[in-house]
Amino acid sequence: MYYTNLSDARLVFGELKKASTERIGPDERIDILKSAMKLSRQFDDAGLLALCKQKLSHAYKEIGDMDTAIQTAKEAIGLYQILDNEIMRGRGKYDLAQFYFQSSNYHLSLIYSLEALEIFRVLGNFQYQARVHYQLGTIYEHFDDQKSATLAYEESVDAAREVGDEKLESDAYNPLSGIYLNAGDTEKAEKLIDLSMNLKTQVSDTRGMAFALYGKAKIYVKKGQHDMARSAFEESIRMHRENGELMGLGMCYFKLGELHYHIKDYARAIDALKGALNFANYNQLLHIKMKSDYLLYEIYKIQGDKDKALSYIETYLKDKKNLGNEQTRKIIDSYEAIVSMERMQKDADMQRERAEIMSKRDQAEKASKVKQDFLSTMSHEIRTPLNAVTTITSFLKELATPEQEDLLESLQFSSDNLLRIINDILDFNKLDVGKLTLDAAPSNLRALIRNIHGTYESMAKEKGIAFAISIDQKIEKGYLIDETRLTQILGNLINNAIKFTEEGGVELAIELISTNAINDEIEFRVSDTGIGISEDFIDNVFGTFTQPKSHKTKKHGGSGLGLAIVKKLVEIHGSSIHVESEVGKGSVFYFKLPLKREQLEERKESHSQNGLISKSILLAEDNMINAMVSMKLLSNWGMKCTHAINGHEVVKMARSKAFDCILMDIHMPEMDGFEAAQLIKSEANPNNETPIYALTADIMAKHEQNAGCFDGFLLKPMEQEKLYEVLSQV
Repeated sequence: MYYTNLSDARLVFGELKKASTERIGPDERIDILKSAMKLSRQFDDAGLLALCKQKLSHAYKEIGDMDTAIQTAKEAIGLYQILDNEIMRGRGKYDLAQFYFQSSNYHLSLIYSLEALEIFRVLGNFQYQARVHYQLGTIYEHFDDQKSATLAYEESVDAAREVGDEKLESDAYNPLSGIYLNAGDTEKAEKLIDLSMNLKTQVSDTRGMAFALYGKAKIYVKKGQHDMARSAFEESIRMHRENGELMGLGMCYFKLGELHYHIKDYARAIDALKGALNFANYNQLLHIKMKSDYLLYEIYKIQGDKDKALSYIETYLKDKKNLGNEQTRKIIDSYEAIVSMERMQKDADMQRERAEIMSKRDQAEKASKVKQDFLSTMSHEIRTPLNAVTTITSFLKELATPEQEDLLESLQFSSDNLLRIINDILDFNKLDVGKLTLDAAPSNLRALIRNIHGTYESMAKEKGIAFAISIDQKIEKGYLIDETRLTQILGNLINNAIKFTEEGGVELAIELISTNAINDEIEFRVSDTGIGISEDFIDNVFGTFTQPKSHKTKKHGGSGLGLAIVKKLVEIHGSSIHVESEVGKGSVFYFKLPLKREQLEERKESHSQNGLISKSILLAEDNMINAMVSMKLLSNWGMKCTHAINGHEVVKMARSKAFDCILMDIHMPEMDGFEAAQLIKSEANPNNETPIYALTADIMAKHEQNAGCFDGFLLKPMEQEKLYEVLSQV
């Protein structure tokens, strides 16, 4: 237990109180907080030091030094972790997420917000859950993910209601109203903003009321009630002035200027926009500054004042050029696309329009990369525990009674289905960054098709429809095929066909189209008698996260990734996929693949051999459940298994004793698998030539720069046949 000396604390808190007074400037505040930190160090009081660092991080944010604010916040979080103070560690991560957001690093802001949310969920702290959910909503809005933003704001409302905090509840209604307004649901938007204003009145939240009035004014603009909009903006400005809310003032002045611009009251528009510029410059609100500069350029261009128009457009372009963060540029570019570019590119500005289009394309690619990284991380976190589920299930099936077998089959089906979804996400991620390649091997095509039929036949029977296969008799048995990818293509098509068919049936037909000395060209065709696809959507059917409105029901479900993955996988094979469909009559998806004929060898049952008995394995795995099931599996094969819990421990064990093989988890504490493998391979020890195989749930790991330190990669959840085959060769 950690205790703070009371007399020491009084001295430090005296400095903190002095730093919190409004009459001092930010630089003086920083000096006082540094003095408080110095006292905390003298008293050797980590708790007081952490508190000082946390407050100092906010002071640095106040002067716009976000790098120092972020570093100081991280130091405070580290101290709170040592002190095991979870509530303050959660608040520190919440602060850090805010700092990253204000630095336009939205990806890290998202990660730290989610970490803070998890801490507050464990603690049952609904008040901070409400704040973090609100912050997540803001982040999702910057990712243009309106659905997730809406859910986050609604979660904020629910959490605020749990503790009866009407201020926090009303805060979330403001951005929710904006989302519905942008979506065209003005009635819903107005109900939410009115609810917010009522609550703000009840709790006397004048600062929040100013923002609510700003939202109400935007609704008046949408409804064409310009006089009421102007009055609401002016009242919001008055209240923001009373509260010293510079960002709110900048937002209101710009929107007021935009309103006057649209009703052609250019004199008032200029006054309001210059007011917006004053507050934007003072408070470093670059997005408001740039939009104001551009609108002023438009006004002066209309008025024929070329000198002023040129001055504002040059300032705008200079700021845009110096805008380093791509996420902020996305907001500005979106604004330009809607407000400016249609007017600018009628004469000599064609070149600039081209540059803007290229910039927007680059931004879309970078935003896509952020989402890919996040999907990869989340998928990795899911695959790791799924490894234990699948392996334990296989153990239990060997010992199960007949009554238990049905339950285990259901568990196996559910885990396989979950794994298929995760694989879809990961494969889409790999396809998008060009990292997925084919791994072809001699395969029995006829047997593969029969296996696919067996997999989906029960799904069709449950719906009361038929699922038939038709294989051209001229098709050979053996071909060089990537079974996993072909199964993925056909599985997605068949799954969709069954899902959208209520009567009739589904057929998978395989036909030989042409042949030469080496290859056969084979057409694969999946047809159904389902609901069909409308003509106006058929061109978009292979798009990412897209579905026709008629398909977006709970009954049909789906992520919208399946056909996008199918299209890219077929293209990797050097072909293309086509679709024919008619609403109410069904659909046909078909593609052709050139497959090389191969002579098949008799497949041996690897588990009938005793090649692994007495072989020694060093297993490095920090997840104890995964370690337990892996050791059980290896011991069942007669292997001698030694377990290391982290990178340091596996290196230490590798120095002391020779092993036949090392299975190395990549993501471990203290030292990761990459560094551990490099050390073992590079230094003199009994295992510097021992095969080291990476165990990972991160499908992108093999593409990392230092992946060459491994002899191979085994993806979690582990395929037992593949693991056995690898170990048989060591």
